[in-house]
Amino acid sequence: MNDTTGLGDDVQLITLDVNGSPYEVITAPRRTLVDVLRHDLRLTGTHVGCEHGICGACTVLVDGLPVRACLMFAAQAEGARITTVESLADSRTGELSDLQRAFTAHHGLQCGFCTPGFLMLAQGFLAERPEAAKEEIREVVAANLCRCTGYQTIVEAIDACATARRSQRPVGAEEDSCD
Repeated sequence: MNDTTGLGDDVQLITLDVNGSPYEVITAPRRTLVDVLRHDLRLTGTHVGCEHGICGACTVLVDGLPVRACLMFAAQAEGARITTVESLADSRTGELSDLQRAFTAHHGLQCGFCTPGFLMLAQGFLAERPEAAKEEIREVVAANLCRCTGYQTIVEAIDACATARRSQRPVGAEEDSCD
């Protein structure tokens, strides 16, 4: 291959399923998922913080589970469903998701740099544990770093969303809405 993109000769074609759409990407095998999402697919909602998996700013869902995109090679995600923060709001109307609205209502963000990672962490967690208690939520959010909020408002936002989702769900049914 021509080295017109600075990737070198060791490249591969991968297909990624991101937010329900297929993308073909030519990339070096050792490029991280966060770099491909941001630079190749222009999905810049996934942030790059520490690049060591510590801060959680790069959290996305892979097959429904929270993953640090800075620690995963893009090639490892081939064949998986990748969900980024861009998927939360309605793509046609721009209307925020219930979780995003809960973060806004409870002031679960300040500078906003860590917010996409917390949103995706919470989205994955609530899908797995819709009945989570506030103490469980507090433990889960401790996996991501925020230098502004002190975490309490983030916990309150996630708990409010979980409570609203539970109250709207018919008994024995699953639903994703905290309006």
